[in-house]
Amino acid sequence: MADTGHLERPRGIAARAGSWSARHRWAAVGGWVLLVILALAVGSMTGRVDVSDSEQVPGESGRVSTILDEAGIDAAAGETVLIQAKSAGLTANDPAFHKAVDAVIAGVRDTGQVTALRSPYETKTISADRRSALVQFEMRGDPEKASEHIQPVLDAVGKAQDRHQDLRIEEFGDASGQKAFDDAFGDDFTQAEFSALPVALGILLIVFGALVAALLPVVLAMTAFLATTGLVAVVSHWVHMSDTANSVMLLVGLAVGVDYCLFYLRREREERAAGRDAQTALRIAAATSGRAVLVSGVTVIVAMAGMLFTGIAEFKAMGLATLMVVAVAMVGSVTVLPALLSLLGERVEKGQLPFLARAKRRGGGESRVWRTVLGPVLRRPKLSLALASGALIALAVPALGMNTANLTMDQEFGDRLPVVTAYNHIDEAFPGGSDPAKVVVKADDIDAAPVRDALARFRTEAVAKGASKGPVEVTVHRKQNVAVVEVPLIGGSDEGKAERSLNVLRDEVRPATLGTVDGVDAPIGGSTASSKDFNDKLGSAVPPVFAFVVVFAFLLMLMSFRSLTIAVTSIVLNLLSVGAAYGILTAVFQHGWGAGLVGAEGVGAIVSWLPLFLFVILFGLSMDYHVFVVSRIREARLAGRNTKDAVVHGVVTTAGVVTSAAVIMVAVFSIFGTLSMQSMKQMGVGLAAAVLIDATVIRGVLLPAVMLLLGERNWYLPKWLRWLPDLAHDEPTPAERPTALAGVPARPDADDRPRHARV
Repeated sequence: MADTGHLERPRGIAARAGSWSARHRWAAVGGWVLLVILALAVGSMTGRVDVSDSEQVPGESGRVSTILDEAGIDAAAGETVLIQAKSAGLTANDPAFHKAVDAVIAGVRDTGQVTALRSPYETKTISADRRSALVQFEMRGDPEKASEHIQPVLDAVGKAQDRHQDLRIEEFGDASGQKAFDDAFGDDFTQAEFSALPVALGILLIVFGALVAALLPVVLAMTAFLATTGLVAVVSHWVHMSDTANSVMLLVGLAVGVDYCLFYLRREREERAAGRDAQTALRIAAATSGRAVLVSGVTVIVAMAGMLFTGIAEFKAMGLATLMVVAVAMVGSVTVLPALLSLLGERVEKGQLPFLARAKRRGGGESRVWRTVLGPVLRRPKLSLALASGALIALAVPALGMNTANLTMDQEFGDRLPVVTAYNHIDEAFPGGSDPAKVVVKADDIDAAPVRDALARFRTEAVAKGASKGPVEVTVHRKQNVAVVEVPLIGGSDEGKAERSLNVLRDEVRPATLGTVDGVDAPIGGSTASSKDFNDKLGSAVPPVFAFVVVFAFLLMLMSFRSLTIAVTSIVLNLLSVGAAYGILTAVFQHGWGAGLVGAEGVGAIVSWLPLFLFVILFGLSMDYHVFVVSRIREARLAGRNTKDAVVHGVVTTAGVVTSAAVIMVAVFSIFGTLSMQSMKQMGVGLAAAVLIDATVIRGVLLPAVMLLLGERNWYLPKWLRWLPDLAHDEPTPAERPTALAGVPARPDADDRPRHARV
């Protein structure tokens, strides 16, 4: 006879939401579909506002863009074509060289896409050894869209190269570089996005053994992503968004959406397999896994909110987009999922794969693998704790010497892109000329004698002080009272040397020249300056973001589990997994240990934005597993088990779903580890390594060992903290038979229950 023990009066938001949805299933499903359609429609009508150039980087570099924008000066997309002799005998004085220059100029002009076309013989942009020369021009029209119109110009340069094989003819510039980046970035993310869904669905088929059950998490995750896409477009009119934020939103939305549905669905199936009727099973799943989803979701949202405190537009966009998709996925998991399960009933098992379905029935709700692992862990908890924590600390050690940097183009793409080799060749022949510092001078009267004199002295001192070898070019916009000074930095693509040259400009040359004139504002930008300003801003944001995420996660754990001990251990264990992920990243991408396995040879640095990004993402995602496992352990304790039995029961009954969720996350993140861009590769490897460690070493070894050693102290809440809001909302669930391990006796002990659970 089915067990009809059930929850007469649901307590807590998740239980009440699940109960309501099961009773009003068509309203819940219809409401969800309507939400998705309306969100997409409104988002389509309002359109998405993306982060502008002036918002992209902070500090002086941002002020450069702001001044130019306010003055209505569109910095044209500049392009450069290198013409270089391959042999030592040929120089710019030879007729063949002249002919190649003329061919490039004619071909580029005939495209009709360029303006301000200048010959190297006019501008004197010929190298000292006379073997290299630069044809320079600007793209017509909106510089933001120049990359969309650069292809005919690239084709013309390619034809010139084909006709002059004894010369190297290559192009690099704002538009060609952006096109190459967009193509590589777009191809990478398209590959990842199209691979992620089939991979997740395939793993879910193995997990559930039935097509309908496997489709539910994917469908809910994708509808949550679609709804959030529309909502984000509306919000972008206040907090601007970006393509990167949209891609990260998909990544996180798929991960948490599938996880939340997986937790909920597995618990409902487990309760039905234990003999409970469909209604009772659904209500228990809502009260237990539903509550875990809410706690986990709020914790992830808090972690993502940490990115809003960086003050960097791209991070704010990613933080807001990801916390929104997590919130939508969380709401969908506790509302529309119970309604769908109630509607489908036994039909959720449709499309069974016979072999997998039989294996699921034989396996029940517990994991044989984790039962085997847990035996020795609980027999020797001190040894297990020492070995596991020692291994994670050892993995984290390389992170102490982590070197972060904005990756150069050759670090990011290697030599597979033509624009990268062109950039390097131009930089070798004309150091700093391919990517100069840009000084924007704004004055009350740009033609005033003191301003003209200061500009002249700035040009002279920039070379005299060793910041540049010249030529320093000045373009004056008299109507706007703005001058733009381009300074090729000594160091070029060598970031360290170029940054030292930048510091000379900012700290020595500018104060002694432009800084002496009242009313003159002269911020210095350019790629080197943008990189430095970004890193400086990011460095100052790390302490407050780390503090915000850790403190709020601690408080949420404290209020959700009513235990100071569990709150502290949650933070410590999560920090261990993040530290280990940092160490693996540093070892592979900086020191090159095993770099060949992931195609990362010669990178030598971790992209500067990644450590903070990984911390926020990993801290949030790792709480998924922690909350789910600890919730099940606490549930068993409240049902009357002793600590050892509760830990055993909690781990072996959740290990299957945690492992399944982790396999999906690791598989999806690993796809990013196969992409061509090193920054995406680093992100994928870091996320995959951290999730793998978290779901195995942390949840399968460290957590049970720590909880067993702490015993009754796991449930300690001092009296002076009992005033905190109670988010536990414990539900009375039917006690189950204690789970025993080989060599670990299971003895229910009513006196070993937590004090607040005793009658």
